[in-house]
Amino acid sequence: MVNMQSGNIKIQLTQGCYPAISCSIKINNWKLETKHWRDAQSQKERMEDWTKIAEYLPKYEEIKNILQSEPEADYIIREAAADVGKTNEERELNDEIFYLVSSLADKFWERIHTGHFSAVPIEVRKIYALACYYKIYYLFCESLSKTQLLRCSEILDEAILIGCTQSLYKGSDQFQTQLTSYISKVSEDNAESDLPIIAELERQQYKCDIPVLDCPSVENFRKICFNSEQPALLLNTIAHWPAMHKWRDLNYLLKLAGNRTVPIEIGANYTTDEWSQQLVKIRDFLRRQFVQSNTQIEYLAQHELFDQIPTLKTDIRIPDYCILHSSDNSSDTEKVSIKAWLGPKNTISPLHYDPEHNLLCQVFGRKQVILAAPTDTAKLYPHDSEMLCNTSQLDATRLDLERFPLAAEVAFYNVTLQAGDCLYMPPKWWHYVRAESESFSVSFWWS
Repeated sequence: MVNMQSGNIKIQLTQGCYPAISCSIKINNWKLETKHWRDAQSQKERMEDWTKIAEYLPKYEEIKNILQSEPEADYIIREAAADVGKTNEERELNDEIFYLVSSLADKFWERIHTGHFSAVPIEVRKIYALACYYKIYYLFCESLSKTQLLRCSEILDEAILIGCTQSLYKGSDQFQTQLTSYISKVSEDNAESDLPIIAELERQQYKCDIPVLDCPSVENFRKICFNSEQPALLLNTIAHWPAMHKWRDLNYLLKLAGNRTVPIEIGANYTTDEWSQQLVKIRDFLRRQFVQSNTQIEYLAQHELFDQIPTLKTDIRIPDYCILHSSDNSSDTEKVSIKAWLGPKNTISPLHYDPEHNLLCQVFGRKQVILAAPTDTAKLYPHDSEMLCNTSQLDATRLDLERFPLAAEVAFYNVTLQAGDCLYMPPKWWHYVRAESESFSVSFWWS
């Protein structure tokens, strides 16, 4: 039955002995108004969240030393900092400053990509990072759509990977953490959370040709390993890390960092002609290497992931051994460089050495490591090229003694590195590393 009442259509449905059900377009109008109100509230809450994030952008006084040799950049960043410092009532999208900041980012991107990257002044990279930070701010002012948020995430990664955000200003890490947390919360897609949990491997009887120490004190480590530059396998030193159980669930990494861009090595060995590097999304890397089969080996290797995604750093702890220094009695752990190594089975780091103390910590998976002493360097046939002078021409697992006869005189040391273990390698000790399973390692380098 249809009746016209005060301009509204009223529909009455009656079926059997059940009571009549009445509904009205008024209800639909109320639902639409409620949706608009909720959308407005959501927008308001999101803007409040963004205002909190923007509080971690720098004041001009914090960064003026970086800008002093670049008058144009100094003017633009000073204007942007003043604009961000306005109260909520005064704040609105300033198209002119948005344009200037975007142009500044483009200009310094071109300067960074002119010539060799190593020759780019650090101030240029830092100014590029600052321009990216403020560009992100104005993009947020413009729109809070999911597409815009993902674009902001990409710009942040460019600031970190191409620019320089280390020691940029006091609140830089907090800005990154708050921003990435917010983007993850808003753009989270539960349908994508279908990655595997890496199985915990049964611990094997370890093979080890070097001293094995069970959670040594710092003083014992100093006496036995550090002072004498003696490699050692350290047991039970990272069991307290949250990463030990969190990181095996790849969905945790996906949720935390899936939309972030990282440099990936393609190919098992960086000395081969087939080896290359690409910037890819972590989510794509995880799916290709841990879900799909018959894919080319990719390796997230030697990457400062924890500077890029500070939240991940809360899952690990810098080992106390890193307070020891060769040159003085300093206990400054800020000088420790932390690298991430994530990949499938059969990733390889060919025989090479690093110039600093190295503590390689295994979070999950198992690795085969072959060591050789610095005193055997001449017998390990380093490459002649400057780029590979710290890398041997030998395949440490299959020595070609016809081509490299002196290798027969080298003492090689074999180590099996398993989840929860740490391998200490003194400066310039040669090491070959192959993953025997899916693997996540963290290395700490210090002088």
